[in-house]
Amino acid sequence: MSESPAPGAPSLPALFSERGGVGGAFSSKAADYAAARPRYPVALFERLRANRALYPAAQIADIAAGTGLFTGQLLYRGYNVTAIEPNAAMRAVADATLAKYRKYRSIAATAEATTLADASVDLITAAQAFHWFDAEAVRREWLRVLKPDGRVVLVWNTRPATDPLQKALDDLLVEFGGAKQAALDRRQDLSYVPPFFSADSFARFEFANMQQLDRDGLISLALSRSAMPDRDTPQGERAVHKLSQLYARHARDGQVSVSYRTLAFVGRPKSE
Repeated sequence: MSESPAPGAPSLPALFSERGGVGGAFSSKAADYAAARPRYPVALFERLRANRALYPAAQIADIAAGTGLFTGQLLYRGYNVTAIEPNAAMRAVADATLAKYRKYRSIAATAEATTLADASVDLITAAQAFHWFDAEAVRREWLRVLKPDGRVVLVWNTRPATDPLQKALDDLLVEFGGAKQAALDRRQDLSYVPPFFSADSFARFEFANMQQLDRDGLISLALSRSAMPDRDTPQGERAVHKLSQLYARHARDGQVSVSYRTLAFVGRPKSE
């Protein structure tokens, strides 16, 4: 079920070895990530409630929670959420932002080894993250921690290739992201996601999503990508310059509109 890279292609841990492997890929990205990554549409949460994936008493584990963007939207709606995040810098931002919610806690752990108790979770969520995981190890771990009727929600804000601004951003990601971006792009072919679920429990939803960003926001959005250079490097300075030019071409009234298609996959992982 996990993607098989081309023969001889480097793994994600190898590509991000200078940052401490996959777990450290976002260590220098936390501030930009929290500032500019898109949130998720209200319609998604309404659909998950209608689908009974979300309900008031649900015990939720948000896996690879990062800076807590999806976690925060769940907490805001009153849900009890445990954020699982291995990266200390990302988790620190989530803790600082979300500590005001009494139903929040965080754990330093991974998707493949959550440290959660057996059959303790009603719902597992993973937003913008599943493509980083070892799908087979995750399937075993999540079946262990889910209650017998528990389910999984996998969510992505995808970048429509038909949108001119997203196309220009993709070109910059390819230019500056190199092999890292190519590997990530291969893993974001979401055709491997449905086979992760039992066929009789699987549902797929899609929603329009949009964010408005000023110049600094657009720069943070691009630099929050794991494959992009850090802004205080020569490559990062070049990227900031090109992003400023991109902003000038697309801005209207001091902002750019960035469009997405939000995809959500809901179900129970397939058993062995």
